[in-house]
Amino acid sequence: MKGTPEAPACGFSRATIQILGQQGVDPAKFAAYNVLEDNELREGIKEFSQWPTIPQLYVDKEFVGGCDIIMSMSQSGELADLLEKANALVPAEEEEISSEGKTSEKA
Repeated sequence: MKGTPEAPACGFSRATIQILGQQGVDPAKFAAYNVLEDNELREGIKEFSQWPTIPQLYVDKEFVGGCDIIMSMSQSGELADLLEKANALVPAEEEEISSEGKTSEKA
């Protein structure tokens, strides 16, 4: 991504982080890399995925897509299914406690 989850440096990275948060992705199972700090990484990831834009989402080391694909998958329910199958979501009991205000919200 461009920037960090706490401070995205472009609208597409911001939208992607928001979507992943709305889906309930477990922060402990999520890694983000700021391509603005490493030009070699920025160019290498585009070549590796054969995808010209950043951010790029990978689930279980498989390329899923960029912001537009993630947004579409979120709207269709495909992203939730993929993330659930990958066990990438906050467990339901933790989510319930968080929604009751007994624990702090995730970033």
